[in-house]
Amino acid sequence: MCKKLFIAATGQHCGKTTISLSLIHLARQRYGRVGYIKPLGPKCQEFRGVTADKDAVLMAQVFGLEGEIALMSPLVLGKGSTKRFLDGELCREWAAERIAAACRGLESRCDLLLVEGAGHGGVGSVVGLNNADVARLVQAPVVMVAGGGIGSVIDSVRLNLPLYEKEGVDVRMLLVNKLQPDKRDTSLAYLSRYFAGSGIRVCGAFDYSPVLADPTLQGVSKLLGHPLRGDLGQKQRIIHHIQLGAASSQKVIDHLLESSLLITTSSRDELLVTLSSLYNIPAYRPRIAGIVIPGHAPVSAITQRIIDDSGIPYIRIEQTTAEVFSALNGHVSKISAEDSEKISLITSQAEQVIDFGAIEELLDGAA
Repeated sequence: MCKKLFIAATGQHCGKTTISLSLIHLARQRYGRVGYIKPLGPKCQEFRGVTADKDAVLMAQVFGLEGEIALMSPLVLGKGSTKRFLDGELCREWAAERIAAACRGLESRCDLLLVEGAGHGGVGSVVGLNNADVARLVQAPVVMVAGGGIGSVIDSVRLNLPLYEKEGVDVRMLLVNKLQPDKRDTSLAYLSRYFAGSGIRVCGAFDYSPVLADPTLQGVSKLLGHPLRGDLGQKQRIIHHIQLGAASSQKVIDHLLESSLLITTSSRDELLVTLSSLYNIPAYRPRIAGIVIPGHAPVSAITQRIIDDSGIPYIRIEQTTAEVFSALNGHVSKISAEDSEKISLITSQAEQVIDFGAIEELLDGAA
């Protein structure tokens, strides 16, 4: 009989997908056949002729499940979908049956099926299938993922719990993610004290890590919609700081931080030449990750040649510096299948920080 586990979250950017990836990795060490399903997908893409949720595509690529992608993402809310439900063109019963049928199909071939929810508890309400509804539909106990802290975690969990209580779904565990390392034990102790007697077990997940939270050069390229040029061998390099090249060249260089991405307008020939020249000096390579070159003015021919000859990774884009800086600062880095270094780090750390034995106790209790 297939065991099932529903992964919920208190909101966006808690690290739910990172947790799901980790749990699949850990489960595969103990179960012969481990499956994954994202019943309701609010963010879709085309993959092998199937419109699927991006998280389902990620899991399929990482764990070699590409052949099951249609079952892994049975209901995708693409553009106009919510209006079609509200207009009566699509109905809850049809959507629920799609999810149930896909779940049955995966259960028949799996020993453990991980079911990942979408966003906070209320996501999907517009079609009558919020996360609590789906957890009840697939009959899976719930692990809820929350960000680090104490008061903020309690508040966010309390905000979500009534939906699950209304549907009679058991939230068995709280996985607290993105913990501050120096406050990890204290935070978990206070949270355990608060939820004592509630039936919700509190466990720690990952500490906050800039390596996991920060984007790669390739990720920035995808976000901006322009190709990365220069040394493409550096595309997986993780950017820890984004800095504006607005001051004098000397001041910009003096204030370089570790693995910085410089935003330097196309008319700043002196700074572009300086950064390109310093890129191949060992003392500066750890600090210069690459350049984004915004602006409508063309880069001068000699400056462009120096940039190309240096091999410094760069992205050329005609938007303004302000638009680029705003886009990058408002961006939350998401893991992609190409982020091999991040995925390797996640899976290795998961073995150290996530108590999968506690997860198994939860699964055995639900059996």
